[in-house]
Amino acid sequence: MKRAALVLLVLLAVAVIGWRISRSRSFQFFGGLVTRVDTAEPVVALTFDDGPTALGVDFILPLLDSLDVRATFFLTGREIAESPELAPRLIAAGHAIGNHSYTHSQMVLKSLSFVRDEIEQTDALIRQAGWTGDIPFRPPYGKRLLVLPYYLDATGRKTLLWDVEPESNQGPEPDPVAMATDAIEYARPGSIIIMHIMYESRRTSREAIPLIVDGLRDRGFRFVTVQELMQAYAND
Repeated sequence: MKRAALVLLVLLAVAVIGWRISRSRSFQFFGGLVTRVDTAEPVVALTFDDGPTALGVDFILPLLDSLDVRATFFLTGREIAESPELAPRLIAAGHAIGNHSYTHSQMVLKSLSFVRDEIEQTDALIRQAGWTGDIPFRPPYGKRLLVLPYYLDATGRKTLLWDVEPESNQGPEPDPVAMATDAIEYARPGSIIIMHIMYESRRTSREAIPLIVDGLRDRGFRFVTVQELMQAYAND
């Protein structure tokens, strides 16, 4: 009985540790992990997860054009395939594309073949859409444990996360001003900001975008894509 209880405690401890590691922004077992780029330059990357959807693309393209901002869109393969005309519009407008898996499933405790298919199918669709640059990978919900980081490292990819998440600090009634204030306050040189604007439920996030851009520009920041941030400022 004591042995069974001890085994149960050990398993529980392993599960808790694994859960914490899967969510960590400072540690993973394999490969490179990027939450921001260490630079003195006043640059930030504005990134959007999920989609593409017609609602999101129709909203964000004219807005970013009016603000003169180039962003990075982490898209899912399934949604690219469902609306194949949308990703090329993002690319044609000068924005960068990243891989956010095919099905947006949590990629913890998944098989190597599942991880490979999720990444490679989406990369292929991103190439078909016309993107020719680097394709960074961002795991759904930011979660990973062993197999995903191993595969990314083995194929020369890094795990791309974020360090500014203004949507996560909102209460039951999200407020675009509070969201923008959070982003403006916590952004640092080299920060990567994550937002979600593709679905109807994300109205508050859409309203916060121009406030975030204006506020960060008032602080002297310039906006670059994740790829530009990694390539131009990672070693300065």
